[in-house]
Amino acid sequence: MAANDTTPLIEKRSIDYIPEAERHGRLFSQFTLWMGANLQITAIVTGALAVVLGGDVFWSLIGLLIGQLIGGGVMALHAAQGPKLGLPQMISSRVQFGVYGAAIPIVLVCLMYLGFTATGTVLSGQALGQLFGVSDSVGILIFASVIVLVTVLGYRVIHFIGRVASLIGVVAFVYLFSRLMSQTDVGALLQIRHFSWSSFLLAVSLAASWQIAFGPYVADYSRYLPSHTSSVKTFLAAGAGSVIGAQVAMVLGVFAAAMSNGQFAGHEVAYIVGLSGTGATAALLYFSIAFGKVTISTLNSYGSFMCIATIISGFRGRLEVTRLQRLVFVLMIVGTATLIALLGQHSFLGAFKSFILFLLAFFTPWSAINLVDYYCITRERYDVPALADPNGRYGRWNLLGISVYVFGVLVQLPFISTKFYTGPLVAALGDVDISWIIGLVLPAALYYVCAKKWHGTVPDHLILPKEQGASPTTNGLAAQA
Repeated sequence: MAANDTTPLIEKRSIDYIPEAERHGRLFSQFTLWMGANLQITAIVTGALAVVLGGDVFWSLIGLLIGQLIGGGVMALHAAQGPKLGLPQMISSRVQFGVYGAAIPIVLVCLMYLGFTATGTVLSGQALGQLFGVSDSVGILIFASVIVLVTVLGYRVIHFIGRVASLIGVVAFVYLFSRLMSQTDVGALLQIRHFSWSSFLLAVSLAASWQIAFGPYVADYSRYLPSHTSSVKTFLAAGAGSVIGAQVAMVLGVFAAAMSNGQFAGHEVAYIVGLSGTGATAALLYFSIAFGKVTISTLNSYGSFMCIATIISGFRGRLEVTRLQRLVFVLMIVGTATLIALLGQHSFLGAFKSFILFLLAFFTPWSAINLVDYYCITRERYDVPALADPNGRYGRWNLLGISVYVFGVLVQLPFISTKFYTGPLVAALGDVDISWIIGLVLPAALYYVCAKKWHGTVPDHLILPKEQGASPTTNGLAAQA
């Protein structure tokens, strides 16, 4: 399963099906990629929010772990689809939403990528600004340039960066933990236990939303694995890497916020690096923070490119993406995210909390529908060539999937609690936001019941494009370069 020596460094494919002859990679790369994507400063900040916003250390740690396991399970179920289908995650949504209808959740996914790329760029800009002695704004621009380069190179380079980031992240986090333990009485912090449902469920929601947000693109990075790769092992490799990496980072954030005496908010990067002292060690930590953000920011930018290509191809019927067009797409995506980062860098923490919680209202219903359809209704029996044909099996618009999705978003509104919007039932529940639970359970149940009765024709087996000697009438995705 090692990479083929003839595999080009610059990825030549985009949203098209990956032929078996081009499959490569190892399951361990899924683990390292997702661990590297999570061992980074934004995850630290996310964990810190559980304390900054009123939680104690003990119950915040438990709440975060529960959220990681729930959200990580959802995320890993999406990852397991990659080797079987050989497709990016969002293009498979055409089964549930139709070839045109899939654009509805994909547009929202693009907004998510922009938000995460922008927030990650803010923190990386702080790190590079300190490292090179320049302003945060200049640091943001430097970081954006690196992201453009890695995203254009594509799949193999992204996985390589993930392996390196995992190694650097482990070393940096071990050192930071050792410094933190030497500067604070961890036992005393753990003894302070003031349980409240609002703070506890906030911690669960922070971690769950963090993991669920990977769902729309996690299969993009497992789709090159050979098709015979075990779904269970793919689930465990991607899920374990993401859950372990995120929980380690968020635990560090919880303790850092608890011992900061209010100095963490607004100075997240400087405070974390300050745990180690100054000089060469601090410079290395600033570098590790910036490098750690390269992985996840590249995933977001790469995912944005894939989503835009998917939307355009859905309406045009096919899409050939040249390397120049790929560069233009990436420059537009990263440029937009960089502009958002430059404009919003001084109000980062509060905006980020509201952003990641509000995301759940749009992505939990999509995730519920996709997973129920794949594992319970079609049971992996997709007609992959038909995903490129608006007149084919899946049609232009799937009213069942779209209707359940809209229901899934609307049914959460009374339970959402963010700066953007607060539902009428939040106060009655003690200011506890349970919208993401509603958004997972109710759409999943409704879609299962309705699809069992009214689903379209499901093939008897998984239908893949012909890789050699395909007939002229075959509507394969192989035409979509």
